[in-house]
Amino acid sequence: MPEPTPLTEAVDRLADRFRAMPQSRLLAAVPGHASRATAVLALARTLAAVALALEGRQARPFPDAGAFAAGDQLAVAGHDLAAALAALGPAAGAAAGSAGGGGDSAGGSDGGSGSGRGDREGGPVVLPVPLGSLPAGGPADGAAVLAEALAAVAATAELCA
Repeated sequence: MPEPTPLTEAVDRLADRFRAMPQSRLLAAVPGHASRATAVLALARTLAAVALALEGRQARPFPDAGAFAAGDQLAVAGHDLAAALAALGPAAGAAAGSAGGGGDSAGGSDGGSGSGRGDREGGPVVLPVPLGSLPAGGPADGAAVLAEALAAVAATAELCA
């Protein structure tokens, strides 16, 4: 599993841009979103959902704390995902070759036992939401999740420039 530090750095850069952005730019529409703030909130919600899945936890609502909190919400979600990726360990990156043999990941809804992450350690996780080219419901290993998360942050940064 590659080091998730580039993800935290990219998320922090984008979050800082949003923390310093004037209200007129935060609330201005961008393609596909009512505002830059909602675009970043959508990214934060995706990163948070993937982080919860990596931890073997059920998705939960991610609140909209308002345009001025969008940068902070992105930072928290991005750091949560980086921590979840780091907790997967080095074996997670090697799981890409075995993503098709879904023995452990097929039980993605474990009835809410709460500690499903232990069953997925080192193996692919079933994504609850799409992340870049990774579809919802499909298996993904840690390296692929990291690469797609970085791409999503870069795409949102470009969209909101």
